[in-house]
Amino acid sequence: MTSQLQLLDHATRDDLRVYLERLQRSGQAEVRVVVRGSTLAVFGCTQAPSTLLDPLPVVLVLRSFSLASEPANEAGSIDITVLGRGLLDRIARMGVLGLTLELPDTLVAAAWAGVLPPVSGWQPAGVVDGPSLVAVANQGIERVANALPDSPGEAVVRKVRESVWGAEIAPGVPAAAAFAAEVMGFLVDEPRVPLARSMTWTRLDTSRGQVLVRARG
Repeated sequence: MTSQLQLLDHATRDDLRVYLERLQRSGQAEVRVVVRGSTLAVFGCTQAPSTLLDPLPVVLVLRSFSLASEPANEAGSIDITVLGRGLLDRIARMGVLGLTLELPDTLVAAAWAGVLPPVSGWQPAGVVDGPSLVAVANQGIERVANALPDSPGEAVVRKVRESVWGAEIAPGVPAAAAFAAEVMGFLVDEPRVPLARSMTWTRLDTSRGQVLVRARG
C-alpha cells in the first residue's frame, strides 16, 4: 500500500522540493526517508567511497520537515530508501495546492544508507567560520574543474576528487563537508557553524540543515 504524508504547509512542500532538486544535481540518486511522529527527515549523500579501499569518508546531508499529522500506518513511522527523482515526480503531481505526498512504492538499496548517524550521544566540538566554509567549497570546485582533462576516465576523476575533497579543513571535517553545506544552500547567513561529535561521526549544524561525516574505520 502506498504511504501518504500530509505536509504541514506549502512552504514545507516548496522547501522539500528545492532540497531534493539540489540533491539531484550534487548528490547520490537515492534518499533515505525517515518519519517519526510528525517529523519527516530526509537524508541524502553527497560523497561516498566507491570501493572498500577508497579513503574518502561518507558525507551525508539532512533536512527535517514538519508534517500536519503522523503517518497513517500501524507502526506510526516510516523508514525507506527511494530515488530522489521519484519523490520529485510525486511532488510535481500534487499540483499547486496539494499537500498530500504519496511516497514511491519502489524501494532501492544504497550502501551509504545502511548506516545512519546516531540520534543521541553528541558532544559539542567547537565552531567553524561559515564564510571560510563557502570559500573552501568554491575553491575546491575550481580546483577540480582545472585539474580534470577534457575527457577524464573514472580513475582520474576519483583521484582528483580524493585529493581535493578528502583534505581536512578542521579535525574530522573534510573539504567535502564544506562542499555539501554550500551546494545544499546551508551556509546562507551562517557566520558560525557549530560542530558536534559522536563516535565516528562529525556533524555541522546550520539553521537550514545538517552535514554529517562518517570517518573511515
